[in-house]
Amino acid sequence: MIVLNIFETSLPLTNPVLKFLLILVIILFAPIILNKIKIPHLLGLIIAGAVIGPNGINLMERDSSIILSGTAGLLYIMFLAGLEIDLADFKKNSKKSLVFGLFTFLIPMILGTLTGLYVLAFSLPTSVLLASMFASHTLIAYPLISKMGVAKNRAVNITVGGTMITDTLALLVLAVIVGMTTGEVNTEFWVRLSVSILIFGVIVMLLFPIIGRWFFKRFEDNVSQYIFVLVMVFLGAVLAEMAGIEAIIGAFLAGLALNRLIPHTSPLMNRIEFVGNAIFIPFFLIGVGMLIDYRAFFEDFETLKVASVMIIVATTSKFLAAWLTQKTYKFSVDERRLIFGLSNAQAAATLAAVLVGYNIIVGETATGEPIRLLSESILNGTILMILFTCTIASFVAQKGANNIALLENADAEIDDEENREKILIPISNINTTDELINLGVTIKSKKNKDGLYALSIVDNNTIDGSADKKAKKILSKAAVTASATDNLIHELLRYDLSIVNGITSVAKEHKITDLILGLHISKGISNSFLGNLTEGILTKCNTTTLIYKPAQPFATIKRHIIIVPENAEKEIGFPFWLIKVWNIARNSGATLIFYATKETLKVITEIQSKHPIDCLFEEFSDWDDFLILARKFQKDDNLIIVLSRKDKPSFHNNMIKIPSYLNKYFKDTSYILIYPMQAGVTDTSKIDLKNPTFIEPLEKLDEIGKTIAKLFRRK
Repeated sequence: MIVLNIFETSLPLTNPVLKFLLILVIILFAPIILNKIKIPHLLGLIIAGAVIGPNGINLMERDSSIILSGTAGLLYIMFLAGLEIDLADFKKNSKKSLVFGLFTFLIPMILGTLTGLYVLAFSLPTSVLLASMFASHTLIAYPLISKMGVAKNRAVNITVGGTMITDTLALLVLAVIVGMTTGEVNTEFWVRLSVSILIFGVIVMLLFPIIGRWFFKRFEDNVSQYIFVLVMVFLGAVLAEMAGIEAIIGAFLAGLALNRLIPHTSPLMNRIEFVGNAIFIPFFLIGVGMLIDYRAFFEDFETLKVASVMIIVATTSKFLAAWLTQKTYKFSVDERRLIFGLSNAQAAATLAAVLVGYNIIVGETATGEPIRLLSESILNGTILMILFTCTIASFVAQKGANNIALLENADAEIDDEENREKILIPISNINTTDELINLGVTIKSKKNKDGLYALSIVDNNTIDGSADKKAKKILSKAAVTASATDNLIHELLRYDLSIVNGITSVAKEHKITDLILGLHISKGISNSFLGNLTEGILTKCNTTTLIYKPAQPFATIKRHIIIVPENAEKEIGFPFWLIKVWNIARNSGATLIFYATKETLKVITEIQSKHPIDCLFEEFSDWDDFLILARKFQKDDNLIIVLSRKDKPSFHNNMIKIPSYLNKYFKDTSYILIYPMQAGVTDTSKIDLKNPTFIEPLEKLDEIGKTIAKLFRRK
């Protein structure tokens, strides 16, 4: 009997096991099959949903389970958009986002209202509501663009910001039209709506980061962290609905609120993207496809007419908004394609508006038939518009993203073996392994997936196998941590009588460019450690060396206070440590505060203007007053001190006192000490061999400028 129930043949399917299996098969094979004929995978899922849905071969109904999963997928798309956005670029381009948001709202509103009144002969409320459906859009193509690696492009940033603006305004129009229809629009309505939205925004943007930082500091379990993120997404969505706006706005703001707490290179971010792209988002796309009724093309001329007008007006108005934005800010054609591809797809807010309008009865016909605010022909036309706009958006976005990705790859120089970034992380304490690996992932170039090396050194005099087993266990943990971020780490087990010799030998053998050394969480810098470092590793290894003491999870740090010595820009290693610090800001979203001399700050500000990150600049030159900076230190700050070898251009005698200062005044604080690379990577032919610390200033700065440009192109 059980066997018969499982293999029942009646349609639509009701067995939950069969239904879930069918959806998984579609998610697996639909993109593969349709990609062969150049159809984007997300469009393939929509088409598959139309085929198996109630208007296709009726394999499945669009029941509550599909709606629930689809709603989660929609919220996931908006959450990812907020989470992946580059906040520095977002702030820099906020005015551009506002301009695009107004373009993509006002143009569809004006064209849509006029079309409804004079072409389709609808009433004013119906025409305005129809226009609001054109004004809103859904970031259907965002997962595709993110997968192609261009999610941080300025055009994407502007479009995501504009989406929040236009969707909010469009959904407010929906609320007002519904209120007018039911006679509820008055002073009390506007006051209630304004106050509720204000309270909602304050809760999400101010309280969510505080709650998130508290949670991540205390709970390191991977599953707990992921479930917490889901809770915050849906809590934001619920709060938005309570405020009288759509849940998608709440999910997007939740992503913005947690942006700095979930670094783009972290294992948690990898899990969020993986689960969303594998399960939630495909469910949403399949659910959208199930709404499509192809028979409406042939059975009802009015539906065909309304659908054609809606498709033309929606597509034209969104193209005009993208075109005006391109011309206003002198964007490329491919950037315009990204803007249009992201903003043309109609789905979430459009569905919300049409279903609300369809369910509002404004009168009756002579025969007693209900007169709806949005008729059945508009409902069916909306479904067809969703199909066409999603199709157009997918193809256009894919073309623009592909061209930009190819251009970026062409501009990036292919590194040879000598200059390829390789980061060595010696590990001996299993409690600090995760933080050291996370720092390595954070500072490395995003395109470098296999440049991490974990080293564990076993004393050659050890007789029993316990040390060997411990070393292998630590290396295995490092490999798991790196793989969780979608990075490969090379496990190196070394037998040596000296830790210093082991590290320096491995650095030379593998041509290591960067070295990360960890300090015990509860201990400071001992004289023996510093002596071995300066006399051994720093003199034998020509690497950018970072000494890291983690006092809290790296993702929970709000600000990085960076102390830069005078003449740091005259060191050959200057661009190499600077790009590492830049990557910290890029990948974590934390604020950088540079303390340096006027001359050094001038160089760094020029770089910041070309490669914007969230950073501040404070003039500082007197290392005799180093402890004064301790007063400006706040909770959740990380201290980064750039040091130098003796007799080098940026060395200062007070640097010798730094370890004692850290042990005494920064015992419970996270900090990173950076020793810049000295020579060997850039062109050293201009170095005066009689005085290796000196390079002719103008030639030196020119050489460093070229190196900086090359490093940022790689990034």
